[in-house]
Amino acid sequence: MPDTLRLALLGCGAIARYHLNGIKERVPRVKVTAAIDTDRAKAEAYAAETGAQVFTSYDEALEMGQFDAVDILLPHDLHEPCALKAFAAGKHVLLEKPMAPTLEGCARILEASKKAGTVFMVAENAQYWPEVVKAQEVIQSGDLGEIITARAAFVCEFDEYWFKEKKPWRYEKSRAGGGITIDGGSHWIRPLRMWMGELDEVVAVIGHPLAQMEGESLVRAIFRFQSGAVAGFDAMMVATPMGPEPWWRITGTKGELVLDGAFGGGIRLYDREHRQGRTLMEPQGYAKSFGPELEDFARAVLDGKPLAAGPESALGELRAALAIYRSASSRQWEKVWG
Repeated sequence: MPDTLRLALLGCGAIARYHLNGIKERVPRVKVTAAIDTDRAKAEAYAAETGAQVFTSYDEALEMGQFDAVDILLPHDLHEPCALKAFAAGKHVLLEKPMAPTLEGCARILEASKKAGTVFMVAENAQYWPEVVKAQEVIQSGDLGEIITARAAFVCEFDEYWFKEKKPWRYEKSRAGGGITIDGGSHWIRPLRMWMGELDEVVAVIGHPLAQMEGESLVRAIFRFQSGAVAGFDAMMVATPMGPEPWWRITGTKGELVLDGAFGGGIRLYDREHRQGRTLMEPQGYAKSFGPELEDFARAVLDGKPLAAGPESALGELRAALAIYRSASSRQWEKVWG
């Protein structure tokens, strides 16, 4: 097997920066050899850092570029057509979440990946978030006892960083597939599934306090897992100053884990011996999840190692989002996998 993975960045926007930083920090066996974006200036900026060849046409890149894998970093509505083209060209694919905005689109992508026989990974970086991984280790150790419940709170002040375009695609429901649940909310749902097992059903309400976004910018939901345990899921993005709030709480029969809010992170354990809390991990944060993510992808391609989570795992976050939307309409519990 080759010892270097030649990677094309398809889309040179905000999330590409996180991916490239992760590669630089942790994955020397990945070399970015193509930077593809319809905005040549964006592609050239990444090429200047990596020595990559610049393309403004994806079709031309697939025909002329020298790369083994495509890292698809595009709006949700472009995931399916771009993934299908990559598989047809025999490329390995790392695809940003969600796999597609619809289950039908996901099914077509999965079928194409099987026919191609190449490595396919959905980039749900929460799988590698240091605090999330540490919490999973603590749960598995039994130090929390039996898990009673948990809460995920994806709440943040509106940030123009993710809405820089003249017409931000995240504002458009037809492009995003929904609002904050199907997008950033997946990063809070994946850890709940890691810690508590598979989802069964959900009941939820949604709101639209961020007027410029067609999809929801407020969610209050209760998840019931197949084990029977329940967890809360809150998501909110508003143009309002907000106080600090933990992003996750996990409550067990022996104590509680608190994963701090904001992108800095950190994790503390509260139990009978440490009622004021004991620090289990100094802040690592969201940005530190991308190096391990890209490393996992590279190992799968170069070494044949199994992925930490196969692409089908990403259907769980999408199905949860779709169940939330159905529940908001029906005002009833909705099955996630039904």
